[in-house]
Formats: sequence, structure tokens, C-alpha cells
Amino acid sequence: MKRLILFVILLAFCISGCDKDTPTNSTEYGYKFEFITENYEPLNYVENNELTGLAPDVLREICTNLNIPFKVSVQPWEEGYQNAQNTSNAVLFSTVLNSTRKDLFKWAGPIASLDWVFYSKTQSSISLTSLDDAKAGLKIGVMRDFSITQYLSDQGFTNFVYVTDNIEGFTKLLSGEIDLFPSDEIAAKAALESSGKNIWSVTPQLTFLTDFVYFAFNKQVPDNVVADFQNQIDIMKSNGKLNALYQKYMKKESAPSSLQIYTEQYPPLTYRNSFGEITGFGTDIVKEIMRRNNIYSGINLSLWSNGYKMIQENPNFCLFTMERTIFRENLFQWVGPVGTNTTYFYSKAGSGIVCTNLTEAKNLAKVGTVNSWFSDEYLREQGFTNLVSDSDPAVMVTKLMNGEIDVFVCSAVTFPEILKELGFNLNQVTANYALISTDYYIAFSLTTPADLVMKWQAAFDVMKSDGTYSAIYSRWF
Repeated sequence: MKRLILFVILLAFCISGCDKDTPTNSTEYGYKFEFITENYEPLNYVENNELTGLAPDVLREICTNLNIPFKVSVQPWEEGYQNAQNTSNAVLFSTVLNSTRKDLFKWAGPIASLDWVFYSKTQSSISLTSLDDAKAGLKIGVMRDFSITQYLSDQGFTNFVYVTDNIEGFTKLLSGEIDLFPSDEIAAKAALESSGKNIWSVTPQLTFLTDFVYFAFNKQVPDNVVADFQNQIDIMKSNGKLNALYQKYMKKESAPSSLQIYTEQYPPLTYRNSFGEITGFGTDIVKEIMRRNNIYSGINLSLWSNGYKMIQENPNFCLFTMERTIFRENLFQWVGPVGTNTTYFYSKAGSGIVCTNLTEAKNLAKVGTVNSWFSDEYLREQGFTNLVSDSDPAVMVTKLMNGEIDVFVCSAVTFPEILKELGFNLNQVTANYALISTDYYIAFSLTTPADLVMKWQAAFDVMKSDGTYSAIYSRWF
């Protein structure tokens, strides 16, 4: 009851206090909104009886520029999430765009990104190297209808303990009532400090997902209204205002740019070197294309499974390098081809395992693959039921060399580098059956403007004709 009374008081203060930035110009924007948010520091929260945070400050700027009254209702997430779907003029923030929600709303953004981490308490003996490790006999705290809960459910998780918010989640984690709690670092720090703790009370176990944060509009809000918001957000990105707010609230250098560019640790095509720089053959190609088009978006390195998920959900998204297969053909827009790659079934030298065709491969006990790699998709299409997968190729190579799998399916371009990083060499493995030879490309989400993709392709074509492509290729191969 005390909690309910406090919430009502905060809501009353917010609704009355959030009006102070309303434009005084009598000509208001030609559409009325119902703005809805929640308490989720640092994105949006009530402090000193005033709604603050990254998203409210972004919204204030938009409201000022478009002459929209700034009135926001602060609601518990479950209630606000339902109301946003049932109220024709509702705008819900801050909202993560994911596959479950993508078609439920219209979207403007992104204004922030969140890296999701499984946290354990510092004294815990838990050690995670993959998502599968978090399924085995562990209790995971989650909030209902949260994007991360939806994601984990889609990944087959059922070991949930429901909590009302981050504060309760970390409280239960530290008391031992749950084993793991997923959160981004900024929200984790805020929740722990609210309980008199600090970030050193918990240990980050595994970064497994990146989400982008948007303003979510009810489906009945006109497209031109959503476009006005998107235009204002893009202006804030170009004039530096969003980055300034991002540094203030998120304690990070820069907000997501207008074009998100992601890659993976896949040497020598793309990888982070010992100096912390993202480099490689594919990276040099992408950087040169951007230079020629006067595009200055940063390149982010992530798990392939994470990037592959994001490109299917978010607009204005680029992921490289990606094998162009029949299964993927209509899922993305393509720039390239950047190169050609052959994938083999590799066995450990001296193991006696021989694989000369798909039938023999199906009869093996365990075939190792990497989640979301084209080879994993292809083998599943061929009816393979003996696959052992992980999002990290290094994990699968270790399993191969330890005899935990019979063969590992990997491309000839990157396999030598993975072996080298783990202290092995090509003499310790045997290339068996060649599964498939494919071209790899730079991929864009379907919702990326076609003219932008065409500019990238045009720049790449000129690079091939003027010798730049050959020069970059010679540097790496």
C-alpha cells in the first residue's frame, strides 16, 4: 500500500510539474498526444518531483521545436505497455524495439543503446560463457513484458523469477533468492545505489545482447507525425544535442548514429586487434566506402548472433561481412560481393574421423556450428539433428580440440586465425568435406533507404575499377 501511495504522489507531481516546458506559442502542433513513460533510470525517472532523464530531455526538445504541450503520464511498465497499445494517440518511451514489438508500434529513434549483461553477486561461483550456461539449474530474475524477458523466452528460457523492477531484481540477487539478473550497466548502477549498494557488489558474467531504444507510437498515429519526430531526432544527432544528453545521462561518449554499423570478431575479415582497434579486410572496405560517401558512423563489434538479430529488427542497420545465401536473399539488401569463402567440416588431426559427404556428416555424433552463421542455417535446412552450437567460434574450436565434438564447420578464411588465437595451428586439424562455397557481402536491413545502399554499391564498384579493392585485398591476403 505504501508503494501504491508513493506512486500516486509521484505521478501527480509529474503530471503537474512536467508542464513547465510547454511552449507558450498559441499555434500548437496539429496532433494531440498521450505521452507515457516509466521509472527506469537513467532513461526516464522522477527526481525532486520532476520527470527527468535522457528520453524526457529529448522529448522536451522535440516538443519545444514542434510546439507540442509536454505532458507525460508515469506508469508501471506493464500498465503503460498495455495502455500504449490501446490508446490511439499514445507514445510510449523509452521502448526497446524487438521482434515481438516491431509490428505493434510505429517507431522513432534510436536515442540510446543498451548492452544486456547477466549479473551474479560477487561471491557467486557462477561462470558463464554462453546463453546455454544460464539455463542449467539457475534462477533468473526478470520483469514481465520487458524486451529482455521476451528475448530470453524466445531463446527457450523458462527458469524465471518475476520481479517488479531493477531494484527488487538486484535485491533478490544479493540476497540469494535468484542466481542471475539481466541489466545494462547504467541501470544496474542506479538500482544498486538506490539500495545503498554499488556496482562492485555484483559481477558481470556475460554480455549477450544489444537493444536500441526508441519512442514507440500507437499504430493509429499518422506516419507523417512519426516522421516529424524522427526528423527532430536526426537533427539532434547532427547538431550534437543528443550526444550531449547521452554523455550527461548514459555516461558514454555518443548516442547511436543515424546508421548503425556492426561487425563481429571474424579475423582476418573483421576483428578487434591488440590495440583495441576494429580492423580487417572487410572493415577496411567499409571504411573506404564511408570515406567516399562522407559518412562518419562508428563501427561496433559484437557477437554475430547479436548483430544478426539486430539487423532484422532495426531500420538503418548495416552488418558485415555476411554470406549471401538463398535463405538470406530476401531478408537483407546487399553490397558486394566483397569476397568468396569455402566452408569445410574440420576434424582434429589423428582423430580417425572422416567425413566425405553430407550423409556421413549426419551420422556423426556431434557436429559443431556457430549460431546464426550461414553454415548452421544451411545444415538445419538439410535436416541435421546432431548439431552442437555456440555463439562464439572459439568455444567450438576448443570443443573440437578437446574431443567434445567430432567436427567443426568453419570457413577456410577465418579458421586459421581462430586456431592461432587459441594456440593451435592448421597442422592439428584436417579439412574434410567442402560443404559450400559462397560470396560474402555487406548487408543492410530491408528498412534502410534504398538510395543509401545504392551509394555504397556505387562506391564499392568504383573501388574495384580504380584498383583500391585490389590494394586492400593484397594487404590482408
